[in-house]
Amino acid sequence: MWRIIHQFGSPPWVYRFCDRVIPWLLPLTAVALIVGSAWGLLFAPTDYKQGDSYRIIYIHVPAAVVSLAGYYIMAFAGLVSLVWRIKLADLAMRAAAPIGAAFTAVALITGAIWGKPTWGAWWVWDARVTSMLILFFLYVGVIALFEAYDNKTIAARACAILSLVGTVNIPIIYKSVDWWYSLHQPASIKFTGSSAIDASMLYPLLGMIVAFYALFALLMMLNLKQSLTSEYAQSNWLIKRITT
Repeated sequence: MWRIIHQFGSPPWVYRFCDRVIPWLLPLTAVALIVGSAWGLLFAPTDYKQGDSYRIIYIHVPAAVVSLAGYYIMAFAGLVSLVWRIKLADLAMRAAAPIGAAFTAVALITGAIWGKPTWGAWWVWDARVTSMLILFFLYVGVIALFEAYDNKTIAARACAILSLVGTVNIPIIYKSVDWWYSLHQPASIKFTGSSAIDASMLYPLLGMIVAFYALFALLMMLNLKQSLTSEYAQSNWLIKRITT
């Protein structure tokens, strides 16, 4: 465990890792997004109740799933920053925040678009919708805290604490449809027992979730690489890396 943290705490190692992975991940992500979206939006069968309006699920659900996972990544970086004082963890936390906020915004916007024909309203203060909005504000709060302090060490510590405190919202999002009366239907994808969604609709949805995870990873690496370039612009290892 310590060896892994030590490797990912090394700016030269992480920069090299991003340099090697990005050229492979970029085309794979593009292909996954094209195939998944075409499969779900064009070839999946029409729902017998919602018609074609349900197809926004292939954007809405992957964005929501990845926005939750992205928060755990940001919070873990915050934990590493607090415990081991690794500066790269601060950069990772800062790199993840705007990407997670963007995915959460996509989930909220597509949810509103889906809600209009389904619920008859663009927005309702449903338990899951409200907790997802809180998630968006937590991401924005981390971004704002980084900019609010001139002392970036204090800023990173404040962001780490906010990230860790905010993790209590994640299980609330997951379980909101079970704990409170909610307009949202229960989870359609189940890891134990049969899923409530037919395989012809499930497989393209799973494909899009994988594609969105790949997109998050790609954006995270690009953002982190840019942060490293800015932070270590005068370092010998970076100058040598760029010029060779």
